[in-house]
Amino acid sequence: MRRRLPPLNGVRAFEAAARHESFTRAAEELAVTQAAVSQQVRRLEDWLGAKLFDRTEGGLELTDTGRSYLPVLRDAFDAIAEATARIRPPPHSGILTVSAIPSFIRKWLVSRMPSFNEQQPEIDVNLDAESRLVDFSRDRVDCAIRFGSGAWEGVVAEKLFSEDTFPVCSPALVEAGLCQLEDLRRFRLLHDETLVQWKHWLRAAGMEDLGWVRGPRTQDSALLIQMAIEGQGVALAQRVLVMDDLRAGRLVRPFWLSLPIDHLKSDYAYYFVAPPNALNRPLVRAFRDWLFAVAAEAEASPEEPMALPAA
Repeated sequence: MRRRLPPLNGVRAFEAAARHESFTRAAEELAVTQAAVSQQVRRLEDWLGAKLFDRTEGGLELTDTGRSYLPVLRDAFDAIAEATARIRPPPHSGILTVSAIPSFIRKWLVSRMPSFNEQQPEIDVNLDAESRLVDFSRDRVDCAIRFGSGAWEGVVAEKLFSEDTFPVCSPALVEAGLCQLEDLRRFRLLHDETLVQWKHWLRAAGMEDLGWVRGPRTQDSALLIQMAIEGQGVALAQRVLVMDDLRAGRLVRPFWLSLPIDHLKSDYAYYFVAPPNALNRPLVRAFRDWLFAVAAEAEASPEEPMALPAA
């Protein structure tokens, strides 16, 4: 039975324009002019006998018809892309794009990249500092390092680091009198976006009455650590993100107590994540093997001794 398909160039132009909510950005993606995208969409609308966009002064708005049409087309394009990738993997261009949480890139990965560059000089690694989850079928990313439970569908997830949290501060704060848990009352607490973490740590330390919401906060964990290095307060930090600063003496651990990164989700960890067939590619396999080797080396290296005895 012969399929009755719409003009495929128009379908492609509509899907891109609807996804970007812009003819201009759709044209950039498709490497055509804005006028060509607009014309192809109009031809599709004429063929369908239905309006897909309302053109307004503020830009494009999907009509009800366009809104119902878009997810069907998006799923179809995703299915085509995935089936094609299984048959014809992308060529080994020597360029590898790795996505990771910005704080992990800044505080752990970037300082170790010269080691990979020395081992694999023919591979150029692009680091994509991105907090959102990667859609490997759509984004131009080869593999990723993500934090969570590892239970992500449609990908291979291998645990790289377990994770816990504990207070860290500049050695200057110890010199200024941070010697016992009670001394925390005299110092500012620094918070990242997981503000609730201090509450759980203080409860475990028997300091529930301390005002845990006080002190500055930031959404950037790397910035939080830098504030602690500069002596602006005591931060509750992830072990992986501060291990280098502890060994270098820029930070110290004033107390022994550590907790899982999330008291409700103790299995949370850093994972290497990639599409199921990605490890068949030499570039991805080389990066993955190097990553786990340097992670094991980092785990085996002792941290700088704590500044204080157990409280």
